[in-house]
Amino acid sequence: MMRPIVVMGVSGAGKSTVGSALAARLGAVFKDADSLHPSANVRKMASGTPLTDEDRWPWLQLVGTALSAESPGGVVVACSALRRRYRDAIRAIAPTTTFVLLNVATPVLQERLPMRPGHFMPASLLTSQLETLEPLESDEAGLTVTSEEGIESTAELILLQLGARPIEPPAGLHRG
Repeated sequence: MMRPIVVMGVSGAGKSTVGSALAARLGAVFKDADSLHPSANVRKMASGTPLTDEDRWPWLQLVGTALSAESPGGVVVACSALRRRYRDAIRAIAPTTTFVLLNVATPVLQERLPMRPGHFMPASLLTSQLETLEPLESDEAGLTVTSEEGIESTAELILLQLGARPIEPPAGLHRG
């Protein structure tokens, strides 16, 4: 069974799209941590107010629980996990989790965010997320990849760096 994976980063980095593509290649269950936020958190972010740590702790517990769910192909969760202490909270529940930080240049993020109509996270919170982001430390299980070349190539790069083997190529994707 594959170790649980968190695809992490700031809003617009591609966590959900890359995480979903990665899960499909691994035959893993995919979960978007945004769907685990209590409605009060969603309302707060939608109004342009950053969450506090007190807002995040119950949500991070739900993320850890989702990662520890039994699944033959493993579990991939898209989650911001911006600070070390948030990742530690997740690891307290799912200790074998591997974190994959999607690194994207700020101008690319600024281009991507307006193309997400209807998402509760406004572009105005990008600056606070960038200020909050703490890169993975050397003692954390994980890796950092640049995510500007597209979903498919980013998912393939992650698989390569994790040393993981995909189950079968998704329909329409040919390896050569």
